[in-house]
Amino acid sequence: MIISRKHLAKEKLNKLKDGYSAYAETAEVASYIEKELSNLDMMVHIDRTPLGCWFIPEASNCGGHSH
Repeated sequence: MIISRKHLAKEKLNKLKDGYSAYAETAEVASYIEKELSNLDMMVHIDRTPLGCWFIPEASNCGGHSH
């Protein structure tokens, strides 16, 4: 089964909107997520590693919930 990277990035972006962290394995997916985040009023910490990027929503986005 082939999954579009754009579709995968959208799913990860939805997780971020729900207050959960997301991991992007490829630069293409990470780039798409970053592009979409720039259009949202959402603070996200991005932890870039040699193997991929973690996107971690900041507590101010979660209304006090911790996930």
